[in-house]
Amino acid sequence: MIGIGLLTATGCSKEDTEPLAVDAVFAQWQQSGGTAGLNMQSLLTNDNYNFAGGQTGIYKSTDAAANYSLSNSGNDAVGPTRGFTKDNFYIYTCTSQGVFRSSDNGANWISKSSGLTDLRGSGILSVGTRLFFVSPVGVFMSSNKGDNWSSAGLAATDVRSITAINNTLFVGTNGAGIYKSTDWGSNWVSVNNGLNGATNFRAMESKGNTLFAAGPIGTGVFRSTDLGANWTLLRGGIASGSYRGFARNTDLIVAGSFGAGVFYSKDDGNSWKAINNGLTDLTIFDLELNNEYIIAATDKGGVFRYALSNLK
Repeated sequence: MIGIGLLTATGCSKEDTEPLAVDAVFAQWQQSGGTAGLNMQSLLTNDNYNFAGGQTGIYKSTDAAANYSLSNSGNDAVGPTRGFTKDNFYIYTCTSQGVFRSSDNGANWISKSSGLTDLRGSGILSVGTRLFFVSPVGVFMSSNKGDNWSSAGLAATDVRSITAINNTLFVGTNGAGIYKSTDWGSNWVSVNNGLNGATNFRAMESKGNTLFAAGPIGTGVFRSTDLGANWTLLRGGIASGSYRGFARNTDLIVAGSFGAGVFYSKDDGNSWKAINNGLTDLTIFDLELNNEYIIAATDKGGVFRYALSNLK
């Protein structure tokens, strides 16, 4: 399966039947080896390494997500790995047992949870020299690469997701909508205008100065272009329903739904296309991009990858 993206870049005319047959075969999702039947909830790309985390811990790939093997030594072994982030020195996980850190691309992990009053992490984010961890009891911050953590607000709030645009933080909650902070969590303000009463947001993503928020059942993906002051529920080909994961690069935003598969947009969410051919589990917990593929973490089907060269 290596080099599949090259097979579709034939440059042949419409009259040539053989390249079209190749496109028909390979313009679909491929199961990543070593992950079939696994619950996967989080993904990360770090240079030539791809990581997937879920109910059974962390798995690592060194071949562009074609195959994964367990790489969980020292990480949470009793509950799910729900999130990843990275900085210039380390990779970090967010788990049911707090934060773990690796300095050797996942070969070994060490616990870094001092100061966390609830270890049940829902998300983790690196912003400049700071780390942020979100949990059922609010937001925590570390300014020393996870060695110590302190409260960063929303202490009575079940926070489920986090993203940032420059120095402004945004969090999605379970039951209280979306908040933002411009002072690293010292103060938070509610930014729910246009959410139509939706209060549960399990994923958020920033693409440039545009924000995307994953809404609950009966809604879909919301977008804000004014730092959260106003939100719009997106249409244009994307299914309504609950969403759990995003990925983005400079060219596209990809959204993963809870039951309707994967959608992508090349115009910042104005229009969307579904890409579900070959995807045997349409319940998506997270998405990621490397140089060649979109990667999807699914509820019961493990990890899948889809060649970027197939996007039209």
